[in-house]
Amino acid sequence: MSESSAGRTVSGEDEVVDLCRDLIRIDTSNYGDHSGPGERKAAEWVAEKLAEVGLEPQIFESHKGRASTVARIEGEDPSRPALLIHGHTDVVPANAADWTYDPFAGEIADGCVWGRGAVDMKDMDAMTLAVVRDRMRSGRKPPRDIVLAFLADEEAGGIYGARHLVDKHPGLFEGVTEAIGEVGGFSFTVNENLRLYLVETAQKGMHWMRLTVEGTAGHGSMTNNDNAITELCEAVGRLGRHQWPVRVTKTVRSFLDELSDALGTPLDPDNMDATLAKLGGIAKMVGATLRNSAAPTMLGAGYKVNVIPGQATAHVDGRFLPGYEEEFFADLDRILGPRVKREDVHGDKALETDFDGRLVEAMQGALKAEDPIARAVPYMLSGGTDAKSFDDLGIRCFGFAPLQLPPELDFAGMFHGVDERVPVEGLKFGVRVLDRFIDNA
Repeated sequence: MSESSAGRTVSGEDEVVDLCRDLIRIDTSNYGDHSGPGERKAAEWVAEKLAEVGLEPQIFESHKGRASTVARIEGEDPSRPALLIHGHTDVVPANAADWTYDPFAGEIADGCVWGRGAVDMKDMDAMTLAVVRDRMRSGRKPPRDIVLAFLADEEAGGIYGARHLVDKHPGLFEGVTEAIGEVGGFSFTVNENLRLYLVETAQKGMHWMRLTVEGTAGHGSMTNNDNAITELCEAVGRLGRHQWPVRVTKTVRSFLDELSDALGTPLDPDNMDATLAKLGGIAKMVGATLRNSAAPTMLGAGYKVNVIPGQATAHVDGRFLPGYEEEFFADLDRILGPRVKREDVHGDKALETDFDGRLVEAMQGALKAEDPIARAVPYMLSGGTDAKSFDDLGIRCFGFAPLQLPPELDFAGMFHGVDERVPVEGLKFGVRVLDRFIDNA
């Protein structure tokens, strides 16, 4: 804690809600192209908040407006390997007409902060800033150096954010061996005596692709047995309906074992429908980690109703489990067939690490200290994060953005969804846990 200019004691818990709201109000929508409206403004806002407490942040602009902020905090023992805490400031777009409250207003209602980025991931950005500002004001050094990175462009693969920094400015992360970032540390209430907190130790790999079929162009009134649209739609239909086989990875096996123990009942990986039925709001998130997947997301063809086009295209979001990349591509090509040309749009590797070591113990201890019925367990994220870029530097990455959630909240549905929101008390809980975690990390 510290004294504000008005003489009132200010803590990280006091600040975190306003920090989150202010950051939500900066529209950092990422449209997946070269533009990044708001990212430079957000980078400057973060830099200002860090500079106010004596840090010397740097802003790195990879492309006009695509900016990230990095700062380093000196620890008590600089000989120890450093810890990276990273978050992204960009968000996916939002259509205000679909929302209960303006997605860029940062409204407080029903005990939550509402807005695009509330859980993905301006909540963690705000919690990190609140903890760091409080520790700097009160002169509490972390036990080892901490690198802070607030990044652009994560929602489109991180090319203008983490990837740029890793490729062009790797010295910023000198000595860093471990990192924490988004989509982990959130709670799943089993019963009144047990809350599981899911710590992300693995991520599926990513393969975004463009599918193309060439056919014979012609008049729409004529019979055409070489219609590109017909051929492509049949292939996309096969892909979209394909039932990918269950593949239980090391991380998922550990999660299922922990869940089985918590529920007091055996879980059968071959009967996952019954297992997922017991998981409530996180079923969608966990269910996607049991199989490779390929979701058709865009279609394009033609320019006039009476003209059969000579080409049809589709885009597909493919995800593969750690250790199953080759199987994924083999299945993909078999399903699509020889007429479909497949091109890479964006790809990244799968990640997996063990759920052990001092950093994990620090997570478990911090959670338990703030929630006596907490148990930290590993899980796999079905999507991807900036951890994929930092892994290239040999940094061991975890998802740990601690939140205690009400059991009724559809947390998985908040990600990229309408009416995204985060509980106010969850933010304050996260500040307390992160502060304890840093003391023992």
